[in-house]
Amino acid sequence: MRIENLIHKKRSVLLFLPSQNFNEHEFLIISNSLEAAGYKIFIVSDSSFLCIGSNGLKIKNDVLLFNARESNFAGFIIIGGSGTRNYWSNSSLQNLAKKFASKNKPVGAICSAPIVLAKAGLLSENATCFPDDKKALEREGVEFKNMPVVKINKIVTGQDPASSTEFINTFLFELSKL
Repeated sequence: MRIENLIHKKRSVLLFLPSQNFNEHEFLIISNSLEAAGYKIFIVSDSSFLCIGSNGLKIKNDVLLFNARESNFAGFIIIGGSGTRNYWSNSSLQNLAKKFASKNKPVGAICSAPIVLAKAGLLSENATCFPDDKKALEREGVEFKNMPVVKINKIVTGQDPASSTEFINTFLFELSKL
């Protein structure tokens, strides 16, 4: 492998967006912070066209969900929003998160997205999520913590759009350890 390819992979992060109703605030804070820290972001989704945010922001994905490979990226984040609830039981998304975790790469989920990680078996102790989704998290055997961010090992969960900055700073710290 060429050294340029290795450096590129260490500086790339995969962001999952639901095809509809992703949280634009979370997406913009997280993507801008990653880029400001020198990371290249790639958008993954199951949408063949555009991902549409809760206020109409349209984002073209770079990778289709079934084509995403953890070996090409340093970390993985699932962006929240009401549309993320449609992906809680998505086995492709769960498997992708598990592959990142199995390679000891940082995995993050914010707002409604931590439920995906819980259903994938990646959250064994406690986590945070959007308070309206607390019961869904607890049904998976995960204790809800009413905190902006909870990090256990390399898994980072964020509560809501207001926690986006703290969430991405925690995630960036985990990336810096690679």
